[in-house]
Amino acid sequence: MAIKMIYMTAGNMDEASRIAKVLVQRRLAACVNIIDGMRSIYEWEGDIQDEREVVMIAKTRADRLPELEETVKGIHSYDCPCIVELAVSGGNNAFLDWVGKQVDTA
Repeated sequence: MAIKMIYMTAGNMDEASRIAKVLVQRRLAACVNIIDGMRSIYEWEGDIQDEREVVMIAKTRADRLPELEETVKGIHSYDCPCIVELAVSGGNNAFLDWVGKQVDTA
């Protein structure tokens, strides 16, 4: 079973919390960590942006990623939300098994 961590950002804590709760309720993520206070500097549509954002890190299985991505895109306020898959190559097997069981749809 391939476990993935999904790095995402949101514009504020309310949006991050809403997204995280939907992902866990729909069993698309076992857990979502929310980290407030990130500062992002980037160019968007020709202008340099300097914004505060909130980081979300979701733990899921690889086979749940397509539905997770579509769900986030459907409820996110950004036109182009950051949703990046990070491979997990090892770790506490008991935790990794828990992640797999939490997102089991059977």
